[in-house]
Amino acid sequence: MTYSLFYAFLVFMVVMYFTPGPNNIMLLSSGLTYGFRRTIPHIVGIVLGFAFMVAAVGLGLGTVFLAYPILQTILKYAGAAYLIYLAAVIALSGPAKPGGEDGRGPMTFWGAAMFQWINAKGWVIVIGTITAYAAIAQFPVNIAIQTLISLLVGTVSTVVWALFGTALRPVLTSERLVRAFNILMAILLLASLYPVLVDA
Repeated sequence: MTYSLFYAFLVFMVVMYFTPGPNNIMLLSSGLTYGFRRTIPHIVGIVLGFAFMVAAVGLGLGTVFLAYPILQTILKYAGAAYLIYLAAVIALSGPAKPGGEDGRGPMTFWGAAMFQWINAKGWVIVIGTITAYAAIAQFPVNIAIQTLISLLVGTVSTVVWALFGTALRPVLTSERLVRAFNILMAILLLASLYPVLVDA
């Protein structure tokens, strides 16, 4: 294993995972709105869904996107449309009612896992991981290492962001404050579309 490259990859993953992006913004909002316990399926969906994407692309799925570039374009705009929808849902969210009788709830495990495939920041991380840091070890050990690091760093990052949102619950006590915070989160989520629009 090339240890200097491994440490560089570790720093890359920590920076990319912990900086604001669609996943982290949604977890922050979900932690505030629904609490940590109800956000756990969302957390697990992100962590496992993204790690699976790293493994799948690293083991050869990436060649499909090279052969059919139209798939990248479809995923890009499908992701943008879904982010706009999620931003609207978050902006309209107030505090969850006890028991969730209003029919709303945090993102599900499968919803979060599938979202990774249309997450623009997620693709930046995957492409950087598979291309720039492929030489950390011989194939397929490098993919195994990258997937494991993704699982570990992803778990810590998602838990921290969800707990941060949960920690805001005692501070943002009124429905008006929660709505204002969620509107701010929705605006930040829309701002995360900037790289997609610049690339268009």
